[in-house]
This record gives sequence, C-alpha cells and structure tokens, in this order.
Amino acid sequence: MRFMRAAPGVSGRNQTLFAITRCLPFLVLAAVLGIELSPAHTLYTGPLLSPAPALAAVTMGPVGTGRVAVLAGAVSAITAIHNDAWGTPQVYTNLLALLVVAVASVATSAVRVRRDRELAHIRRIAEVSQNVVLRPLPARMGVVNTASVYLAAERGAQIGGDLYEAMCTRYGVRLIVGDVRGKGLAAVRSAAAVVGAFREAVHYEQDLAEVMHRCAAALAREYELLDRSQLQDPQELEEQFVTVLLAQVTDDSLVQLINRGHPPPLVMREGEVRSLDPARPLPPLGLEEFLGPSAIGVETFPFLTGDRLLLHTDGVIEARNNDNEFFPLHRTMETLDRATPSEYLDGLRHALVRHTEGRLADDAAMVLIERDTGGADRPFRRAG
Repeated sequence: MRFMRAAPGVSGRNQTLFAITRCLPFLVLAAVLGIELSPAHTLYTGPLLSPAPALAAVTMGPVGTGRVAVLAGAVSAITAIHNDAWGTPQVYTNLLALLVVAVASVATSAVRVRRDRELAHIRRIAEVSQNVVLRPLPARMGVVNTASVYLAAERGAQIGGDLYEAMCTRYGVRLIVGDVRGKGLAAVRSAAAVVGAFREAVHYEQDLAEVMHRCAAALAREYELLDRSQLQDPQELEEQFVTVLLAQVTDDSLVQLINRGHPPPLVMREGEVRSLDPARPLPPLGLEEFLGPSAIGVETFPFLTGDRLLLHTDGVIEARNNDNEFFPLHRTMETLDRATPSEYLDGLRHALVRHTEGRLADDAAMVLIERDTGGADRPFRRAG
C-alpha cells in the first residue's frame, strides 16, 4: 500500500505517533476479526469497521485508503458468514455505513495528498529562494576560517528574512549578517536586495561605511518597487526595516564593525566570551529618519590569532525552551570545546535545538570566523 511519509525534520516523538496512527486501521480490523472468530463473538463489533478507512486516510493516500476499505468489507463479509448473519438488515446497514465512510475517506485522502504535494513544491521553491540569500560559505577565506549555519523555524513553507554573506576582497574579508522584519516573499526580496548590494559594493568601496550606504540605498529602491497589494497589511511597508551588521577583517589583527540595530557579535578569546557592543547605537536600515546628522562611523576591535567571532541573528538569543527561558548563548559558547569552526558551530546548533526541543519560534542564522594567521596579542578592549 502507498503510505504517506512523515514530514522531514519532525521529531522522533512525532515519528512514533505517525507510525502508531498508520497501524491503527489494521489493529482495528484484526481486533474485529479476532473477536468475531472467537467465543466472544457475541460482542457487537460491526460499528468498529466503519472508522477503519477514516483512520487510514490520516496517513495513507487514496489507494491505500481504498484498500483498507475493501479489507474492512471483506472482514465484515467473513464474520457475517461465519456467524450465519449474512442477509440480515444489520449486516447490510454496516456495509452501507462502511461504503459511505470509505468514499468520504478516499476523497479526503486525495485532497490532502494533492495539498501536500503543492506544499512540498512550495517548500522547494522557498528553499531555492532562501539559498539565493544564504549561500554556503567556504571553509577558508583570506586570513580567517569560516563556518555558517541556518535553522528555519517550523512554519510550513513560510520563508524567513535572515541573511548573511562573506566575501574575500582586496580590502580584507568582509561579512554581513542581517534580519528583515517580517516573513514571506517580501522579506526575501528585501534580504536579496541588501545582500546583492553588499556583494557588489564590497569589491569597489574602500570605506566600510560606504558599503553600508549602498545597502541602505538598495533597500530603499526595493521598498519603492514593492507592490503594496502583496502585503497583508497596507501599513506593513511603513514598518519595514532590516537590522544589519557589517564586519571587516584585515591582516592587522583588527576587526572593523558597523552595527545598524543588529545583535552585537560575540568574540571568544582563551575561553572567555565578550560582546562587541557599539559605542553609538544606530537605527536599522529603512529607518534613516532616525539616523541623525552625524556620519556612520566604523568601530574597531582587536581580533587576534585564535580568536573566534560569532555573528548571529536574534532568532538565536531569543529562542526559548518550555520554561520560557532564553537560550544561554554566552554560557554555551564558553562550555564548547571544538577543534574547528565548523565543529564548534555544529555544537552551538545542537545546543540550540536541544534547548528549544526542535521548536524554533524564529529563523536563526550564525556565522563563525576564526583568525588563523598574523597579529600580536593585545588587551581585550575597543581599539582606537
């Protein structure tokens, strides 16, 4: 029989429940047959046959559901003949009820299978769209080793607005991590506009602040082109913004940062984690009216050999468990001891999934870089 598969990524508990539900129709038919062919056949089991196709429709396609209905009809006929009840109104009533339920169950199963196929197709489109923004990073870029991970929240085919990218340029390794307010295709378009501007500007703009200006201009153009009819709420466009963090790593043991309303990155040095908070908070992209007259400044921090810098979205630090406790990112980073950035980030991912039991309320993206060469030790403080 054709069974429906459990959705990929579901927890082991849900897979067990799915397997039990799939076996229920056969357990019911076996129980009815066993009772009717035993000395306990005086029990009236006819009404137990009708629900079998309905139970099958939960986990099977229309063919499997139809076969269960035929099997239920065969069980009804066998027990009626065995008990010399064939031809009685009671048997015909049971068969009629079974027929009605079977037809409804097959139709329901067919509709759901078609819907599941459409949803799977939408998911594939969503993954392709997301991969345009979230391309895998190479393990080595310039003077740093890199790793990245993206975890999607369980919202069906809904696409998030997290973004990240890293490029090796003549000015050093440049990175961006951001988060678009809102979800869906409008958020992906905004994220793609920012990432596209970043990928182009990092190769031509020497000043990191100019790269940020190019990203802001691209987002403004995207908002002008955005069709308001695509939004569920016409006022949603006025509340759109993107939090962005730009970073640049060069050969001089420093990292340069510009933070526009994004969670500050975390640097780990000799087992200690520190937050690189901006001296002057800046509003996100799309809220330039709150930027003020002063120019966007680049802040510089030491980034030494062996240091690891974690850039992340708010879906990481805002992830909660069943007790409504936030994910302890600082403490988790200090307890992990992994050899490579990829292994370290994989440990963070597993810790986050365990904390939330696989139920993320928001998408979560993390990028980890580790300085591999150059640089003398300096005190852990803001430089310049």
